Amino acid sequence: MIKEIEISLLPEQLTVNSSYERAIAQIIRVPKEKINSFVVLKRSIDARKQKVQYRIKLMVYTNDSYPKNEALLPAQYKYVQNAEKVIIIGAGPAGLFAALKLIETGLKPIIIDRGKDVNNRKYDIAALNREHKVNPDSNYCFGEGGAGTYSDGKLYTRSTKRGNVNDILQKLVAHGSSSDILIDSHPHIGTDKLPSIIENIRFTIKEYGGEFYFDTRIVDFIIKDDKIKGVTDQNGNLFEANNFILATGHSSRDIYELLDRKKILVEAKPFALGVRIEHPQPLIDSMQYHCKSRGQYLPAATYQLVTQVENRGVFSFCMCPGGIIVPAATEEGQIVVNGMSNSRRNSPFANSGIVVSVELSDLAAYEKYGPLAGLKYQEDIEKSAFAFANSGQIAPVQRLTDFVKGKISSTLNESSYIPGIISAPVHEILPKNISMRLQKAFLAFDEKMQGYYTEQANVFAVESRTSSPVRIPRDQETFQHLQLKNLYPCGEGAGYAGGIVSSALDGVAVAEKIFNKK
Repeated sequence: MIKEIEISLLPEQLTVNSSYERAIAQIIRVPKEKINSFVVLKRSIDARKQKVQYRIKLMVYTNDSYPKNEALLPAQYKYVQNAEKVIIIGAGPAGLFAALKLIETGLKPIIIDRGKDVNNRKYDIAALNREHKVNPDSNYCFGEGGAGTYSDGKLYTRSTKRGNVNDILQKLVAHGSSSDILIDSHPHIGTDKLPSIIENIRFTIKEYGGEFYFDTRIVDFIIKDDKIKGVTDQNGNLFEANNFILATGHSSRDIYELLDRKKILVEAKPFALGVRIEHPQPLIDSMQYHCKSRGQYLPAATYQLVTQVENRGVFSFCMCPGGIIVPAATEEGQIVVNGMSNSRRNSPFANSGIVVSVELSDLAAYEKYGPLAGLKYQEDIEKSAFAFANSGQIAPVQRLTDFVKGKISSTLNESSYIPGIISAPVHEILPKNISMRLQKAFLAFDEKMQGYYTEQANVFAVESRTSSPVRIPRDQETFQHLQLKNLYPCGEGAGYAGGIVSSALDGVAVAEKIFNKK
């Protein structure tokens, strides 16, 4: 017999094989001895009751039924050294997974990235944290692996209908990730683990004939007869191919400006903007797990919050349990914050973006910038945050209670943010319609998570890079009616993804389209 069931286990039972067997035997009503084997399909934490449990979906095999080999067959890559070239601009998840799919189909990816490879990139990130030096081409947003590599590696996505999510996860496992990501309801790799996985993906692409060019920023498109003939970099080098994938990420403002100058249509689109909030992790644990201490068997607790304030959504974004807050500016004179966690999620702090939906109607004062209005809106707020500290990457911060009351904090809580913090009126740095909605939302969140509204929490300015404020129009699924017949906008930077997995799925879809049109 083969049967799919769901069991519940206490956290301390999760790694004890006999606990599974007892629970399975009780549900399917057979002796433990008749359980041949079982495979875990999914697991998640259920903290709705006083006693926290894991809910686990299993495939159970009894009697003489043996499980089929569940292991993924290795991807069938082809050697493409002398094959037709496809140029990929950007080495984030969209670009890298597009490249993997191209070598499966027999096309040669040429990956060009303005930043450094994942190993050398870490030195620029260290300089950003310790010395407040912003390298505009190599930072938390730019470089091999994209924005997710050094800011967490969360893999949860709602884009399950846009492609084979399991294929993306299996490829990550094949390149070094823990197989836990295949069964966890909210999979996460961790900033300490993801760089080596990204490096392994590069090794695979190069082994099969693909090429990489780092420290190579594209500055111009050569266009003729509604097609791109080539792209040039900052040193005047020309790269030519029959097809181009544009996967530059949501912070490549210079690329949007280049597209606009070249009369390639870009559109302003809604996005979200707000603050990053940091609580002590034990406080979040106590709220979510209903206990004084979570103990050794439960992971750092997470949360997801959403409410409506005056017809606008206010919601948590990129919540990082056991994480730290990091500086994510891409130019001098900006303050941008983001969050990350290592695989163990063992920091004493929990942080999350809390952001408000920004609609096109909010950008009326930026109308002169046309489709780039959202970019300029973002930029002005980031510069305003910088002006309050006017010292490197020091972040303006307010206690949560003072933010809601609209007063400057006389003292601040301890923080995970390495560059340093300064007391500032964060509620004044943000536009009034954003601050007002955040203030009301924090009180509403306290009704959902009692104790969330506390003076023990800090509020940081500014969480502004949640998604691209620009879309490069294309038919999302069929890629028909491309403005340039061989330019494929892709991933977060094109406005069609929001995270590692959805960006990877979009990259795969683009690569398949290029292959299928041959």
